Amino acid sequence: MQMNYAHSIPGLHEKHWEPLCDHLRQVGRRAALHARDLDAEILAQIAGLLHDLGKAKPAFQAYLRGERNSEPHSGEGARHAQEHYGEWGRLLAYCIAGHHAGLPNGSHSNERNVRPATPLDERLKQAEGLSLPEGIILPEPEGIPAPLAGLPADDMANFRLHFFTRMLFSALVDADFLETEAFYDRAAGRERERGWNGSLKKLASALDAYLQAFAPPKERINRLRAEILHHVRAKAAERPGLFRLTVPTGGGKTLTSLAFALDHAIRHGMERVVYVIPYTSIVEQTAEVFRKALRDRDAVLEHHSSFDWNALDDNLEAERLKLAAQNWDRPVIVTTAVQFFESLYANRPSKCRKLHRLARSVIILDEAQTLPLKLLRPCLAALKELARGYGSSVVFCTATQPALLKGSASEGGDGFPAPEGLPPEETRELAPDPPRYYEAFRRVEVVDAGSLDDTELAERLLARRQVLVIVNSTEHARCLFERLHREAADGETLHLSTRMTAAHRRSVLLRVRQLLKDKQPLRLVATSLIEAGVDVDFPEVWREIAGLDSIAQAAGRCNREGKCEQAQTFIFRTTEEFAIPPDIRQFATITEQVLEKHADDPLSLEAVRAYFRQLIWNRGPEALDAVKTGRYTGILKALAEAGSLNFPFADIAAAFRMIDGGAPLVITGGDWGLAPEDEQRLRHVPHAGAIARELQRCQVQVPPRRRRELLAAGAAEVWREDEFGEQFVFLRNERLYDAHTGLLFDNPHDLGEMVF
Repeated sequence: MQMNYAHSIPGLHEKHWEPLCDHLRQVGRRAALHARDLDAEILAQIAGLLHDLGKAKPAFQAYLRGERNSEPHSGEGARHAQEHYGEWGRLLAYCIAGHHAGLPNGSHSNERNVRPATPLDERLKQAEGLSLPEGIILPEPEGIPAPLAGLPADDMANFRLHFFTRMLFSALVDADFLETEAFYDRAAGRERERGWNGSLKKLASALDAYLQAFAPPKERINRLRAEILHHVRAKAAERPGLFRLTVPTGGGKTLTSLAFALDHAIRHGMERVVYVIPYTSIVEQTAEVFRKALRDRDAVLEHHSSFDWNALDDNLEAERLKLAAQNWDRPVIVTTAVQFFESLYANRPSKCRKLHRLARSVIILDEAQTLPLKLLRPCLAALKELARGYGSSVVFCTATQPALLKGSASEGGDGFPAPEGLPPEETRELAPDPPRYYEAFRRVEVVDAGSLDDTELAERLLARRQVLVIVNSTEHARCLFERLHREAADGETLHLSTRMTAAHRRSVLLRVRQLLKDKQPLRLVATSLIEAGVDVDFPEVWREIAGLDSIAQAAGRCNREGKCEQAQTFIFRTTEEFAIPPDIRQFATITEQVLEKHADDPLSLEAVRAYFRQLIWNRGPEALDAVKTGRYTGILKALAEAGSLNFPFADIAAAFRMIDGGAPLVITGGDWGLAPEDEQRLRHVPHAGAIARELQRCQVQVPPRRRRELLAAGAAEVWREDEFGEQFVFLRNERLYDAHTGLLFDNPHDLGEMVF
């Protein structure tokens, strides 16, 4: 009998190829290991043993030998699973059929994809019926996995089954990636080191030593931080589940939450800490704080879209981190909310392979109030499911807790208008007496400055030595910056907005911190991206009216260390006409209503609670899961209506987008764009994913319409279009990127002379 193979090696005799049975067994073994925390080892092993069954077809073997074109091979194992394992077989079939192309819809094509994926039922019809290879013996499932055991047949039954399928899929595709990688590494004689050899106990000991270096605290603010830290760490013995950590801005919640997470993980045998941050701009800052505190750079994985692997001095470290980022194979992960939540609802193997790592993890949601309202219910449903069924702990960490507790105030709730709200009896507060510490950390007086035009606003800002002003529009930020830059008699005027590349923003923040440290004159004009966790400390802040949580975050950039005797944050309303997003306008309207009743103390806990209750209650449950998902409005609705296990995985992946409407534009040349030599080097990189990761540091997200206008005017061009379509668009007119304010595209009909 002729040997069947899973992988070939061009130029080498077949004796060096990988036998199919070997690959199936190895993937089955590793998938079972990945699924231990899912209580689904046997199901994962079955998926691994069947995933490449289709490679036994003569047509696929001919493809490996170069005798014909590529041959699909994932449908056959899926068909075998569905025919032999009943309802378990349907879930296995999704995983097996999608292990290359992604989890498909069950019975209909995904409507929002440019290239609709073939639904599972159609894939099964197209697949051949194959016998198992000799020597492959499939086990029988035993019992019901713990995440699905003893559950009622309620509206969330489909959600739980679909979520379990995602986790099983993750275990399979990660195992397949790793075993395939290992085979080719062995064949090439490469030693590729994966994993981490330390322990959480060593990390906790290093953190203890780091924190003890600050003891005993002398300043009042530091004494308060130490009290909070001590109290929160004492809660680490609490059983895993849902927590809130309500710490005032400047209360040291970053290291406090890390200390709790490590202690809690060690106490309960958990495996990693996942720290989720709302904005890319502060992931790097937080990751560096953790590396310094834990004294183990290899333990902390910084994973977000703008990470510049090539900026690392150590090529070996860069390669190891690239590999770890694929499946979060590190004990401390620092990532963005976009990366985290979009992975939870993705269908592509590359995004889903890390999901099984979330089981038995401590997940810290920093600035929890920034969760997107239109996706709030699906976000909460996933977090609750991780805590309920997969042994994880989730900590909602913020100074301004959003109204997420279900039930009335008399029942201890916030009135969250949907069943996905957090149960108040199961959501435990970690911080000591939040109202008392909220008062103790007051370092800023909030003053309503009324309505101002830019002339009046600039006059007041120019009279200050160090001041931060935050506005709601990128165009307003640019115009105000240009006025201040032109009229300032001393010091520096700097600008920070999303029109700047990640590398540009990092440079500006470094300069801001240095000027503040040196007490030099500084006026910084920024948009809201500076508010969530950016570690700057101004003596005075001006904030255009917006959501009350944004105003509270802006105030957190003022007198952060409590060293100013009289620090003020001013709320103002601009009389200038700039386009701002409708959501921000609505948030500002609710803030105005809350301020009418809380004018004496706009940032009191009661004012913040009133703001969030009104913000969420006014929308109602439908608006908290409002994205179009196939034929339905709402992801949870689409799942609830999925009869006969026909889950719309592809529809959900297309619908779940935390940031709408952005199209990447790669800046080239200048100080903050892609250097010519890097562009030349990337012309020889064959993989779009590797290129995309490197380009993140020098790109700006723009409305798709603006990008089309730049292309039509010849100011931008599609790069390597024959290979990647319109995935990469490069700005070629360098005059359209300003060294101070970033991309200039306000007048698309006057784009200036094209410069190559």
